[in-house]
Amino acid sequence: MTEEEKSILFKDLCARLPYHPIVYIDENLPRLRLGVATRVWEYVAIDKPCKPYLRSISSMTKKEVDELFHILKINEENPKEWLKVNDIGIIRLFTEEGKDFYEIAEAIDYLNSIHIDYRGLIELDLAIEAPKDMYK
Repeated sequence: MTEEEKSILFKDLCARLPYHPIVYIDENLPRLRLGVATRVWEYVAIDKPCKPYLRSISSMTKKEVDELFHILKINEENPKEWLKVNDIGIIRLFTEEGKDFYEIAEAIDYLNSIHIDYRGLIELDLAIEAPKDMYK
């Protein structure tokens, strides 16, 4: 793992800690739930194979997408603003009025809470596609 990959992974995992992501570490501890209150992070050195289980963007349910629209105050009826969630690992947002940082930060927190891979870590082989219902 390169230093840049370690940095990307570390930043992503730190943002997800309040939501207790499940992480693959090695064959001795194949799955481990991380969280702010745990002291497990001391064990999880980024030098060890450490990959979070994340959900692809395309796995988002209609209810989850609707919640994201709600957070970002996207009006589906307005052709001048839209949010596109698709299978190529990208969420695109367009709006003439723009969005403030509060709405964007809340949207990122929401995506972290439902373990969505919005950074493309699965494609970079820095995360593992979470099995269906792993986080239920």
